[in-house]
Order: sequence, then structure tokens, then C-alpha cells
Amino acid sequence: MAASDAREPLPQFPRDFLWGVSTSAHQIEGAVDERGPSVWDAFTAVPGRVKDGTTAAVACDHYHRYREDVALVGELGAGAYRFSVSWPRVLPGGAGEVNTAGLDFYDRLVDELCAAGVSPVPTLFHWDTPLALDGDGEGGGGWLRRDTAERFAEYAAVVAGRIGDRAKKWITLNEPAEHTLLGHALGQHAPGKQLMFDALPVAHHQLLAHGLAVRALRAAGVTDIGIANSHGPTWPASASPEDVQAADFYDVLLNRLFADPLILGRYPDFIGQLLSATTGDVEADLKVITEPIDWYGINFYQPTKVGAPLPAAAGPTEFSGLTLPPELPFSVREIEGRAVTDFGWPVVPESLTELLTGFRDRYGDRLPPLVITENGCSYEGLDDQRRIDYLDGHVRAVHRALAEGVDVRGYFVWSLMDNFEWAEGYRQRFGLVHVDYETLERTPKASYAWLREALRAQRA
Repeated sequence: MAASDAREPLPQFPRDFLWGVSTSAHQIEGAVDERGPSVWDAFTAVPGRVKDGTTAAVACDHYHRYREDVALVGELGAGAYRFSVSWPRVLPGGAGEVNTAGLDFYDRLVDELCAAGVSPVPTLFHWDTPLALDGDGEGGGGWLRRDTAERFAEYAAVVAGRIGDRAKKWITLNEPAEHTLLGHALGQHAPGKQLMFDALPVAHHQLLAHGLAVRALRAAGVTDIGIANSHGPTWPASASPEDVQAADFYDVLLNRLFADPLILGRYPDFIGQLLSATTGDVEADLKVITEPIDWYGINFYQPTKVGAPLPAAAGPTEFSGLTLPPELPFSVREIEGRAVTDFGWPVVPESLTELLTGFRDRYGDRLPPLVITENGCSYEGLDDQRRIDYLDGHVRAVHRALAEGVDVRGYFVWSLMDNFEWAEGYRQRFGLVHVDYETLERTPKASYAWLREALRAQRA
């Protein structure tokens, strides 16, 4: 008997708990000729940047097949659909003239979702910066420039002005940590900059953009706003002072650098000192960054075991499909004895409970309600029993956190369907729905059927 056949039903969540699925514009929309270019278009045009040599020019062609995809969300029984708005589709130049056809697309998408009884949850930025903003100016282009944050707030106002009457729950940014680290420090995502710690202004300017966008959304009448940050527990490789210090440093970069200013109104000490030397009046900016939000989104995939740097002779290390240079002040180690996904990520559901209770303990009364804005896994096959096992374990982990008093309001699966997985191309499949990239046919997987039944049981 398969594991799922013998499994107990999921525990009952509160009646108002929000269940949803997630996607992002660049990964599914296609229709590249019907929008302005983004940094990802330029990045994927360079041979060797994407492991299978592909681009997202067509992707899942969601731009033309959105009605079919919304029907899949409705049939699943999800209460919400988290999608991202393509900044270069709305403002091809990053600012200035609006592409009316691009706004019209999101207008139709939101109407279709509302007609299907699904709440639209737009994310304003999921890494696809308009290429026009990324030209090298003084101090660099794109998110290295402070005025990109101001352009982002203007863009937020344009989108909210069109769909804010129907879309009630909004996300400003998705995973600024990854966009900073992978896109600007290590150069393994777009825009491909290899600045190492000189990329810190990118983090600050994204957070500033978040605060300015919150103000713009409030001015447009939006009353339910959050952000989607990626987080995971950091485990020292041993109890040695060297490993503990390295793990603390990693935890600051990937967790506290983005959570502390939003929740506590301050950066971790040494980060604040570094930023003050490069970005001007950080204290004044923090007043904007800490604009009140209604909930805090967490994207969760795995914990990370971290130790002191390995000897230089060991060379670069591989982690989650990335190459980490040996000069970093930490090294990422294997979590042994755990099953891994097709991406090589360890499956540790209980670490999600650890993360959520840890947030509660660290931030106390300052912590807004939490929403799991992404959680999922990459596995091949239509009979994706391992994805069912993964989701079942992580949903139970959320319920355990609820039982321990953590205020968690929702859970979004990543992803509705297979898609363009950034530098991996189409090699990794995170979807509840299989996409044939030749024919673009959608086929629900076993995990889709499992989740549909689980959501029916929750409603019952």
C-alpha cells in the first residue's frame, strides 16, 4: 500500500485559513514580444547562463492560456491564486508610458479569478526588473540605484489603480534575499552581477521599495498588504565556535537582514554599519521600510547546515544547484540521513515548525500574522507520490505551529504548474500540474488530486 493510502487525514485548520497556489510572471507567461525586455531576457540570451540552454520566451504560454489555468485553480478548490505582475509588461521602460495591453491582461486575469470564486493575490515584483532600469549609471544600474525604489512605487500605484478594486491581498516583493545573493552577489541569476558584499545596497533598496510601495498601495485603497521573504532554520555544522559563528553570519544574511528591518525597524549591527557607508541615511529609510504591513509572508523549502569556511584547496562547493565560491566566510554542508528532492534539497518538514516557532520567539508581539507564501518541491512524474508526502508533511508542520500558538493565516503551494525554473531552465518540475513544453498540454498530477481532496475535507 502506498504511504498516502494509509495516511491519516490532515488535521482541521481554522475555517478562515487561506489555501492557495502560486506562480510568477516570468516563469509561466511567455509572450515575450508583447512586453518590454527584463533582466532575465538579457541573462538567458547569454550561452551557458541557463543549464539546459532554454529561455522563458514561451514558457507555459499562460498569457494566452490563462483561462485554462484559472479553471485548474478553481477545480482544485484553492481559495486564492498568487501570481506576479510583470513590471516590464506594464511599464516596458520601467517608468513612463504604460503598456495598456499589459494592464488589460491582468484585468482579464483578475476578472477570471473572481468569476471562478478564487481570490487574486498579486505580487508586484518577482525578479523581472525592466531591462531599461538596469543600465550602468553612476554607482551601477537597477537595484543598485536608489531611484529604482521610487520607480517601483510609481509602478505599484499604476497596477493598484487598475486591479485594486478586486484584488484585495497584495505582496510587494518576492524573495529579495535570493535576488540580492544570486543575482547581484554571486551572478548566478539575472542580472548576473558578481559584487559579493558590495551587493548589500541591493537589499536595502528593495526593502526601501517595499516601504514606498506599501504607501502607494495604501493611497490606492489597498488594505491587506504583505511581503514574501524566504527563510529557513540555520543549523551549525557542530558546536565548535568557528561553526557557530559561521552559521550566525549566514543566518544574518539570509534571514535577519530582511526580517529585522521590517519587523524590528533596525538592521543587524554590522549590516547597518556597512549600509550607512554606502547608502546614505539608513535611519531615515528605515522609517519607510517599517511602514506597517498586515501580514508577513514566508517562503520555505529547507533548513541549511552551515560551518566554517573549508580549506581553499577544496575549491567551490555546490549547494541547491548553485556554485558557492571558497572565499565566503561560511560553507554549506550536507544534511545527512534525509531524503532529497530532485533539486537535491533535503526534506525536513519539522524544520518548518521550528522556523515558525522561532519567528514567534524572536519577534514576539512585533511579529505580524504569518502566511506561508511558498512551499513545494521538484519531482518528476505524473504519479508524484513523493510530492504528496512532502506537502502532507509540511502542511502538518504548519498545523503543529498553529497548535503551539503561532498565528499562521494561510498556505500557498509552489507551484500550480511546471514552469521555467530560472537558471535550471525546464529541468526541475515543481508543479501540481504537468506541462508538456512541446504541446503546452496541462495534465493534473496525483498531487493535484490529493490536494483537491484535502481541501474538500477542510471545507467539509
